[in-house]
Parts: sequence; C-alpha cells; structure tokens
Amino acid sequence: MRDAEILVGYDGSTDASVALNWAVEEARHSGQPVRLAYVFEWLTVASWVGPGVAPGVWPDDTARRQVDDLVRKAAADAAAANPGLHITGEVYDGPPALVLQERSTEAGLLVLGSRGHGGFGGLLAGSTAVSVAAHAHCPVVVVRDGAGSGANDTSEGADRVGPSRPVAVGVDGSEPSLVALGFAAERAAQRQLPVRVLHAWTPGPGGAAGVPDERAAVEQALEPWRRTFPGLAVTVDLVSTSPAAMLIEASRDARLVVVGSRGRGGLAGMLLGSVSQQVIQHANSPVAVVRER
Repeated sequence: MRDAEILVGYDGSTDASVALNWAVEEARHSGQPVRLAYVFEWLTVASWVGPGVAPGVWPDDTARRQVDDLVRKAAADAAAANPGLHITGEVYDGPPALVLQERSTEAGLLVLGSRGHGGFGGLLAGSTAVSVAAHAHCPVVVVRDGAGSGANDTSEGADRVGPSRPVAVGVDGSEPSLVALGFAAERAAQRQLPVRVLHAWTPGPGGAAGVPDERAAVEQALEPWRRTFPGLAVTVDLVSTSPAAMLIEASRDARLVVVGSRGRGGLAGMLLGSVSQQVIQHANSPVAVVRER
C-alpha cells in the first residue's frame, strides 16, 4: 500500500514531533499523504488530563478545542514547510493503542514516537509504541528523540558514516524476516542508500565451517531483490552473537533498522517477538517492525 497515507501518532510531545519529522521525510521520497492522529482519551467518565491542557470535566469543549488547535497547527506548520505534500490532522476518541491499531488497517505506514506524554522517564519505549507495533496491520516505525532519522541528522552515528548510512535489516530465514528484507530493500533503493543484511548464527561443532551454508541461505533470500533493484548496494554480515545485540549494535550506524514482527524463535501466540521488542527498546536509530497484512 505504497499510495496509502502515512499515519503519525501525535500528542504534542517531543517524541511525537520527532516522529512527525521522520514521517514527513518519508513522504518526501514516497509522495504519500501524511495524517496526524491525536487520540483523545478520557481517563475516567468525569475527568481528563492532556498535554498543555488543564484537567477538564466531561464533556469539556475547551479541552477539545485546544487539542483540535494543537493538531491543526502542527499539520499546517508541517505543510507550510513542505510545499507539495498533503498533510492533515485529525482527533480521535478512545484508547490510543486500540484506535491507532484500528486506523492502521487503511494506512501504508504508522509512525510513532517511542514515548508520549504518558511515558515515564525510565522507560525506553512506552507501552503504546510496543502495543501498536505488536498489533498494527501495517508496518510500524518507532522513532526516539535523539535517534538518527534523516538527512539533517547530527547524531553521533551520522558524524561517523555521513549521509549514506545504511538501512540495516535482520534476516533469519523466517517469513517475517523475508518480508522485512523486502521492506528494507525498497526503501533503500528509493533513497539510493546501501542495505546491510545481518544474520546471527551460532557456530556448531565445526565452528566456522558452517559459514558458507549460512551465507548461501542469505544470498538466496537476497536474489529477487538484487534482480528488482540491480543498482542496490548490499553487504551481508554474519555475526555469532544474539540477534538483538547484533541489531542494536548495527543501529549505531544505521539510518533505519528493520525487523520482522517475529523470527524463528517466535511462538505462534506471540504477536511481537522478543528480538523485535528488545530492538524497539534499545536501538539508537528508528526501528521499523514489519509484518504481512
């Protein structure tokens, strides 16, 4: 759904603004429309507390108008700074994670800050971001304030490797990881960025003797994408460490880290695997969690 809108979870927080900037950068390349979604949740039937708004009593028209103004101004400012892009904002009612999950059925991409106004300082990624990444019907990108996110990035990783930072993707042969590989290849080709394919493996009794077989399996998965994007620069790294540690380390130099929703170790009942959760929590770059619709 490359023509579908990019949906941005927006609540006026710093992380939400960073997510909006990332989504706008994505839209510059893809031409997709961008929609800001503010989810207006009343914590009880009697009162509500929100960003920049005093506690209110239901129904509180003043609070609603303030939220509407906040979203409308953010969308208008982003549109004014990016002529040619279609950027709108809308306010929804309900629990944030559930509403964003429902809206994701028609979105091409859902972009979130790692924590919003409800986040605690000690949490690296808020419950809404993790829950939405687990249940959304489209790819989800989680962006953290301070994580490298675009051409104007001044993070430590950007200083080290410059504008051609790769799109890094974890591949373990599972179906979700192959879908993630396609997502990574398409975005890298669109931006003329290299792709770094990472495969974690555990040496067997023969030690490094198994490396050629492991590499051959990864190359086979890459073959259709090399044909589709013949100019795509690709490197393949086999690392004998845990998948999560491998991807978190790779995120230091990556423009984006892409993971499948679950890998080979995932249980059928788990919507989001432990590796994906760890990468969301600890990565230094934006993280895309990809699954088949």
